[in-house]
Amino acid sequence: MKIKLLFISLITTLQLSAQSYQKIHNNAIFVDTHNDFLTQTMEKGFVFDTDLKGITHSDLNRMKEGSVDVQFFSVWSDGDQLNPYAFANRQLDSLDAVIQRNPSKIIKVANTKKLLKTVMQHKIAALVGLEGGHQIENDLDKMEALYNRGVRYITLTWNNSTPWATSASDETNLEGSKNSEGKKGLTVFGKKVIQKMNALGIMVDISHVGEQTFYDVIATTTKPVIASHSSVYTLCPHKRNLKDDQIKAVAKNGGVIQINFNSGFIDPSVEPREFAFIEKHKAEIDSLINTGMLSYHAEESMYKKYIAESYELRAPFDWVIQHIEYVINLVGVDYVGIGSDFDGIYQPPKQLDDVTDYSKITKTLVEKGYNEKDIDKILGGNLLRVLKANESK
Repeated sequence: MKIKLLFISLITTLQLSAQSYQKIHNNAIFVDTHNDFLTQTMEKGFVFDTDLKGITHSDLNRMKEGSVDVQFFSVWSDGDQLNPYAFANRQLDSLDAVIQRNPSKIIKVANTKKLLKTVMQHKIAALVGLEGGHQIENDLDKMEALYNRGVRYITLTWNNSTPWATSASDETNLEGSKNSEGKKGLTVFGKKVIQKMNALGIMVDISHVGEQTFYDVIATTTKPVIASHSSVYTLCPHKRNLKDDQIKAVAKNGGVIQINFNSGFIDPSVEPREFAFIEKHKAEIDSLINTGMLSYHAEESMYKKYIAESYELRAPFDWVIQHIEYVINLVGVDYVGIGSDFDGIYQPPKQLDDVTDYSKITKTLVEKGYNEKDIDKILGGNLLRVLKANESK
């Protein structure tokens, strides 16, 4: 009888715990600052308000199922397009079309007041982040036009530099490390970009930028910055991640670091194993490239074809929590959030298969003893604070 009562007690405790974390998750305003679905639309023709389960990480109904309250959709360009500004507007057109078809599920918002109203109506609040400053085409008026279409952060560079800001990738490559003024970091015009962003109410995103650009931004901005999809360099020494001094600088600035889910950015064992995987299937990849397929699509197809192999390349789920806790332990709970990079990465961690799995993070934080107030900050409160601080008065 005692064993039976103990078993019943254990089951009851587990049920209460499950109800507790799910309630906390549902009550929080969950914000993801980086989703690349619009690139999937541009490159593969996927439509966001269709059922894409098993094909993409995201679609509209799964985002609702995953209790996503606020989503920043990334508008991406590597600058190689003939007209990056027009390319950005085409991506915005595709998002607007989805919103027009689904007004009961998703609304584009311009500020925190409208955002909170939309969340209270149980609709997804959609905002836009520009990934790659190439899209303003060195024109502050074009930046303002994109702001008027909903852009609320700009990632200053992508992996490649703009003429006015050097990227993390280029700053680690001596031959590609110089901006138009022949140095690393922000140019005079680059500093004007930051000042204009501050004036308009566009958050400065330091994901993808080089260290010199990062510190030039910190010295120039008058508003809190974000890292929309970056992780911790000490745990995973990748050029896309932030070193301890950078994390401390973001915290001192009042900004926030949104942890990226890309397995290669969170688990240091992943990238060398991915290189070996690609090398193993190189002949097949080269064959696809010879048919005209883009190289990264050819590589991606290998992950989808060799499912068992690729699954083992994925980081353990706990690595995401380790990165979140590292930031908390270093600078406090007010400076960390979630920037998944879903639909812009090949390999999310195990257990985080798509946008329906976010509550697993909440469950783990509850099990680790975090209180509801702090969990609310991690899931979205910190980002909302920074968004509001950047809004033009």
